[in-house]
Amino acid sequence: MNSLMIKALAFAAVLIIATLVVVKQMNIDLSDPINMITMLGAVAIAALTFGVSAKYVNQMKTDRAEGELTEENWDGIGEYKNELPGGWAYSFLGVLIWAMWYFIAGYPVNAFSQIGMWNEEVKAYNTKFEETHKNADEATLQQMGESVFLVQCAPCHGETGDGLSGKAQDFGSRMSKEQVLYAIQNGSNQLGYPMGAMPPMMAQGADAEAIAEYVAGGMKGEQPAAFAVCSSCHGADGQGNSGMAPNLAVYDEAVVSHTLEHGKKGQIGKMPSFKTMLTPVQQKALAVYIQSLSAN
Repeated sequence: MNSLMIKALAFAAVLIIATLVVVKQMNIDLSDPINMITMLGAVAIAALTFGVSAKYVNQMKTDRAEGELTEENWDGIGEYKNELPGGWAYSFLGVLIWAMWYFIAGYPVNAFSQIGMWNEEVKAYNTKFEETHKNADEATLQQMGESVFLVQCAPCHGETGDGLSGKAQDFGSRMSKEQVLYAIQNGSNQLGYPMGAMPPMMAQGADAEAIAEYVAGGMKGEQPAAFAVCSSCHGADGQGNSGMAPNLAVYDEAVVSHTLEHGKKGQIGKMPSFKTMLTPVQQKALAVYIQSLSAN
């Protein structure tokens, strides 16, 4: 082994040792497969780079051009028909085979995802959050619900839940007369309740007007006879037959949960589904806060 090769390998060794020192100083965990692969790659690159460089620099000092020339030439300068150097060809083929193995089996391209890692962390946090607040009192739920409302709901419904002057649902009242009439005339199947779709034209004319006024008025006073057609699904008290149909009287937790899960078509567009964005405790807290808006 000549002096040039020795110097190159010595320099590579110095770089490898320096890399190990840096790894130790930075407390890099080499038990992590990614860090270990990176470290091994750095060592291999350092050794191969300086070893190969020294070999070919030394070879250039002694080798002479020889072999069969191609027929084409440019101003008397031609190319040899020599085979590729064996070491280069085998290294190139080896890298291709290793790359295919690496992407398919060694470390598949779908083995790690920042989005997947984020989702796992959020899932773990949500589990911890649910456990911490599973028995939260009403004051805590209302405070939590207000925070959720201001972030997720206020852009369309307004900070006070007034519906931005009729552009979205006003939480100060359960439903307006116009909304009730629209549901009676067109039916409804947006919220996915067990009772299924409400067919259109359940009542007409004066009966529809009487039902709309009664429901929009908070179901107070004398119940119109025509409301019997509604009570078959919503119950005589309008509270939804224990969650089988929407509660017409108040914003209970079931109404809020179904709306968050399925979304709802409104005057300014369709409210998207929030089923993957809020935990059950957050949904319950939001229901508590919306009920407080309605009560106020």
